[in-house]
Amino acid sequence: MQRVAGRRVLVLLAALMVLLVPQMSMAQEVQKLTVAEPVHLIGYLPLYVAIHEGYFAEEGLEVNVVQATGGAHVTAVVSGDAFAVIGGIDSIALANRGARDPIVGISNCVNRANVYLFARTGLQPASDSDADMADFLRGKTIVAGRYGGSPNVLTRYLLITLGLDPEKDVTLVENADASTVTAMLQHGQGDIGNGGEPQISEGVTGGIWEEPFVKFPDLGDYAYSVIGVKTSTMTEQPDTCLKFVRALMKALEAVQKDRDMAARVLEKEFPTLTEEGREAALKRAYEDNLWSLDGVISQQAVETLMDALTTTGLYDGDDGYEELVDMRFVEQVKAEQATPTESAQ
Repeated sequence: MQRVAGRRVLVLLAALMVLLVPQMSMAQEVQKLTVAEPVHLIGYLPLYVAIHEGYFAEEGLEVNVVQATGGAHVTAVVSGDAFAVIGGIDSIALANRGARDPIVGISNCVNRANVYLFARTGLQPASDSDADMADFLRGKTIVAGRYGGSPNVLTRYLLITLGLDPEKDVTLVENADASTVTAMLQHGQGDIGNGGEPQISEGVTGGIWEEPFVKFPDLGDYAYSVIGVKTSTMTEQPDTCLKFVRALMKALEAVQKDRDMAARVLEKEFPTLTEEGREAALKRAYEDNLWSLDGVISQQAVETLMDALTTTGLYDGDDGYEELVDMRFVEQVKAEQATPTESAQ
């Protein structure tokens, strides 16, 4: 009897192992990835959606987003501390100078220049004509963001195109990131600030500044925030890159189709922002066509950005679209999404 009972125990243990081993294997297959962001912005909402709605989890990925200010979002990828960076093609181009393993954009996220200029309450240009704008900006102190960062590049680009010298005709405060703009203008340390949401809504609802008087999204397609990985990562981890891009593309589509869901995720990521602020931020994002529809980084989006970068004199290289962008994973996902009939056509 004892032998029979012992055999039954062994059979039960074996059955349990059969059930547990696949679950253990699945747990082991989850791949943890880190994405570095320069600041927590509503513009990165599709990335957050892919996390909260489980799109990355569906691909066997566990994605963690960390803030790395002062340009460290790019160097985190260079050093291997992060799998990917979300940032501008301009930041990638600047980081790639002399790099043996350059970073390449593999998916789009924010396809407009997500930067706005806003002035302290009571200050506004007489009109949006170039002459009035130049007169208004001359002599002002502008909290322009980190030197060489995307908001800084765009601010300098505007000044130069208006015929102003960024070093002489205005005072640029370039030792602060987007998270400090609100406090600086509130305490009289600047006349004009630049940035995106949620900073804009925070300042407007707080009576610190007026609605933006310059909207850089009006520049059109602009590779402002893409997912960048090292070239070696594409070679050594192509399946991981494909899974990541597939999940992000799903999120980009979901943000366009389900605004209620987008609002829910926005509240999770920015719980301290007022409901009024969140609604205003989403309204601005949709009106300005902020997000890429399909993950494609177009040549026009890169050319517009690189023109702004080279105009400022901050970049004197010759990298172009082919050196800065690789759409292999986006194209692969698009091929997967195509029906047999569409493929045949």
